[in-house]
Amino acid sequence: MSTESIVSFAALILADAGAEITAENILNVAKAAGVEIESVWADIYAKALEGKDVKEILAGFNSVGASSAAPAASAAAGSTEAAAEEKEASEAEESDDDMGFGLFD
Repeated sequence: MSTESIVSFAALILADAGAEITAENILNVAKAAGVEIESVWADIYAKALEGKDVKEILAGFNSVGASSAAPAASAAAGSTEAAAEEKEASEAEESDDDMGFGLFD
């Protein structure tokens, strides 16, 4: 498991427990899990999450997913159209090869 994952999980555990997310607490959770990490990673994560409600951030993903569903669907439709056009162009190139000559012959 990567150091980033360990620190992220430790921060999530602290947030779920209602504990303050500090570098010391992150290191303590990692140590309790039997994993050693460099303190610099705990410092970075603690500073990045300082003053933020991790539970609120995670809850925001649910609303983001619902509001971005329509653009994702239209993007998927656009990529399907592009794939169809690419297939037609590919078939046209293959038809040139069938005639016994091609672009680089």
